[in-house]
Amino acid sequence: MARLTAISGVGGKLPAAFLLEIEGKRLLLDLGEGPEPGVFPSVEGIGAVDAICLSHAHVDHAGALHLADDLGDPPVYATRTTFDSLGSRAPKATRRRILPVSGAAEIAGVPVTLGRCGHAPGGVWFHFPHAGGILYTGDWSVESGLLPFDPPPPARLLVTDASYGDRDTNLADQIDAIARMAAAGAVLPVPGGGRGPEMATALAARGLRPRVCPQVLREMQVLAGDDLSVNTNGRQALRDFLAGAPGGDWRPTDIVVAAEANAEAGLSAALLHRLEEGFRFIFSGHVPRNTPAHGLLATGRATWLPWNVHPRRRDVLELAARTGASRVVPAFVEPDAMPQLGESLGNRLLTDRTIALASPAEHGNG
Repeated sequence: MARLTAISGVGGKLPAAFLLEIEGKRLLLDLGEGPEPGVFPSVEGIGAVDAICLSHAHVDHAGALHLADDLGDPPVYATRTTFDSLGSRAPKATRRRILPVSGAAEIAGVPVTLGRCGHAPGGVWFHFPHAGGILYTGDWSVESGLLPFDPPPPARLLVTDASYGDRDTNLADQIDAIARMAAAGAVLPVPGGGRGPEMATALAARGLRPRVCPQVLREMQVLAGDDLSVNTNGRQALRDFLAGAPGGDWRPTDIVVAAEANAEAGLSAALLHRLEEGFRFIFSGHVPRNTPAHGLLATGRATWLPWNVHPRRRDVLELAARTGASRVVPAFVEPDAMPQLGESLGNRLLTDRTIALASPAEHGNG
């Protein structure tokens, strides 16, 4: 018997934290903050855990590691790239346990299979072979031109990123729309860890000459030499871009791919203070309240166009079919945003916060 408890992440756009109790071990899958600043999982009453497992380094999945002391200060398991991407948020070296980006491993003695998630450098999904298979995806995407998604094994229970709910538009069409609007010049704010290099190379492939901020440039340089997180074509696209990356001052007629995502920091924040010079902003991700991006959009001084980094509705349904999941937990999504997805999942849909998982033999079906 195993048990999964959604500490946070079910029923809304909430930080990720799922407790898996299995083989006498207690594993916390992700421990995030946000996406609204200052929103943390409630860890009171959880007690000590044997491990914290990070799917990737983004804040909503790894931004609450300071709460580890309340959980017994356990070791933290993640890929090397994820630890590197955490920067000052990374746990001390003695608590780090390195996971592969794909293949078999053990977490606190519990067997697990990992695969690349297509969402962030070093990002992985976790598959536990217990109770007919338990798959926790963290965030994932099959549309990235740089970051591959490894098909996971069969799983009776699927806990999947469903951030977009019923959104079903294609990334290629979204890129075309952004390329048209940005062609005369635009600031394209991005979060650290994935979307910036993707955006720059995709726009370059459409004949544009985007420029990137120093943070995104560093990410591209790292990814260009990473033969694990990035696919072959993506590595070459990164190297081609870096070979011709333009320098100089920032102009309103430039296409500027700049961190951070909501103009709260980095070059995007600096250029926000130069709006009167003619800089235009196009935001493309989740926009929390009380951010500069939210204020710009609310007053009509910026544009929002989507750029998929999470699965579309069809992708969630295809993953459920591929894994043969009989129970599916859509995570990181408001229920009102997924009526079509919920209807398609039918009796496979689960919204329970605690799920008991019996082995196939205990179900009496072998």
